[in-house]
Amino acid sequence: MCVLQDGVINHKLSRRFKIKTVLTQDDPRCMQEVIERRLKHSMVESTSGGFGKLPDAIFVDGGITQIKAARSVIDKLGLDIKLYGMVKNDKHRTRALIDENRNEQELSENLMNLITNFQDEVHKTAIEYHRKVRDKEITKSALDEILGIGQVKKQELLKQFGSVEKIKEARLEELVKIKGINENLARKIKEELKKH
Repeated sequence: MCVLQDGVINHKLSRRFKIKTVLTQDDPRCMQEVIERRLKHSMVESTSGGFGKLPDAIFVDGGITQIKAARSVIDKLGLDIKLYGMVKNDKHRTRALIDENRNEQELSENLMNLITNFQDEVHKTAIEYHRKVRDKEITKSALDEILGIGQVKKQELLKQFGSVEKIKEARLEELVKIKGINENLARKIKEELKKH
């Protein structure tokens, strides 16, 4: 979730949501969960909360299906918030905004550029979050399974190399420079990480 205030992206209000209630790949239901959680936070916390005040408008990444999903939550909470879908072209770039009646909104070039930049920020935020989650999962599954690698050695490895992928690419001589890692353990690390 990214937030525009007075035409400027407010990075402090960006949020990444881990889906809690939807167990399958169902974008509209995931969107409903996220929007409901976000709006409820603002309703409870008012302007002092971490989510800021309620939005004047919500731009959903998608067309009429996503608009309907978001509208159901807004109506359920009894709120009056404008809602628009960001419709994509065949290159997955926003080509138009549509309202709930599928009417395309006429946009100036400046506004279209603002929306395009906003979309880029949303995608950047999502990609960074997915990468972080993926790296965390890889780190857990890959390093935690190696006998002889405890929390301290794992942290030292990640501090030195930055990621499991970089540890995988490291030469034996580089691994043995890490405190507590001898040549045998370095070989074991290389062998185990090849499996992932």
